Amino acid sequence: MNTSPQSESLHIVCPHCDAVNRVPSARLAQEPTCGKCQKLLFAGQPVDLSSARFLKHIERSDIPVLVDFWAPWCGPCRSMAPAYAQAAQRLEPDFRVVKVDTEQAQDLAARYAIRSIPTLALFRNGREVARQPGAMDGAGIMAWARAKAQR
Repeated sequence: MNTSPQSESLHIVCPHCDAVNRVPSARLAQEPTCGKCQKLLFAGQPVDLSSARFLKHIERSDIPVLVDFWAPWCGPCRSMAPAYAQAAQRLEPDFRVVKVDTEQAQDLAARYAIRSIPTLALFRNGREVARQPGAMDGAGIMAWARAKAQR
């Protein structure tokens, strides 16, 4: 998906310590580690984000950020969780894949006017560029994210 020159560096926010790392785009698929905490920048699973961490991830990442707004009591959210985890394995490192529990982050649910859950939202450069309410399977999640990221 990344069509930038091989030497371009991208800002990637660490899913563990939230440090912003500069990673050459050619190295994204080579399991880069965080310069601060030394953990993998991509673990192949959705990152649970609190309100305090959310803005840094969507504003400072140079790759698209796919967000699943969900709640623990939501049956469709729970049934979609394995498909979303599968999508994370395949979408990284071209995307940062995150989850936001709307019960814990009610401020984010209000700020982004989340009216139904699950809702997928795609962010690029801090701005929401696409939204899809309702549960989807893994293939649908990946196809939707890739199609919307191309716009």
